[in-house]
Amino acid sequence: MRTLIFLLIGAPIALVVVALALVNNQPVTILLDPFTPETPYLTVTVSLYVIFFVTLMVGVFIGGIAVWARQGRFRKAARQNRREASRWRGEAERLREQTAVTPAGPALPAPGRRAA
Repeated sequence: MRTLIFLLIGAPIALVVVALALVNNQPVTILLDPFTPETPYLTVTVSLYVIFFVTLMVGVFIGGIAVWARQGRFRKAARQNRREASRWRGEAERLREQTAVTPAGPALPAPGRRAA
């Protein structure tokens, strides 16, 4: 199912991104000094597709952090459930050992005859 979704959605998006990268290979100057645009102190000249890909990677990274942060409560609940399951497993083992040690025999007194 995931392969089908990737082929239907991911492949066309990948083709568009690659096409944009091939078409937009002109150099672009990025000014990193907002205070003196006449004589910029920091400038970077890269191809336009590099900006596309860097922006895409930053977006994926920020999205991953957001998803990870929102799922924190579920990870916390899973940790607590794991601890509780481990505790109950230990309790079950302890009770199994106790019942195995008790001597075999009637647990209740023998039934007596009723006086009529």
